[in-house]
Amino acid sequence: MSRRNIATKRIIATDAIYNSKLISMLTVRILKHGKKRLAQKIIYEAFDIIEEKTSKNPLELLEQAIRNCTPLVEVKARRIGGSTYQVPIEVRAYRGTNLALRWLTRFSKQRSGKNMSSKLANEIIDASNDIGNSIKKREETHRMAEANKAFAHYRY
Repeated sequence: MSRRNIATKRIIATDAIYNSKLISMLTVRILKHGKKRLAQKIIYEAFDIIEEKTSKNPLELLEQAIRNCTPLVEVKARRIGGSTYQVPIEVRAYRGTNLALRWLTRFSKQRSGKNMSSKLANEIIDASNDIGNSIKKREETHRMAEANKAFAHYRY
């Protein structure tokens, strides 16, 4: 029997303005050097830009973007008999949300633009419209899982 401890799930606090757990999760992804206030400022400025550009509720647009970016399946490396197979597995809801947030922040950082808040706003708008790099990443993940469907019986 394993002697490892089971990781306890931390309770996510909601953010102050929108009272949303998604925004606090996004804040953690943008966070650098422990400057949480700066990360929140970037997000709120991005929300102002989104509202200015689209005249829609930015929180709903963020939720739509995350729904569009969330992968349903991913591949996991599994070693069987000296060979390593890419085994497709279903993604749980929490992991899918985390992956979507991670991709949104990563591709918004890579974008060309004036500042981080405008880059994040553009990435969220693109993801909510089913275009952009984070959507491409989800499609690529699904293609990898589809290509390795033959190894699905190696699932744990």
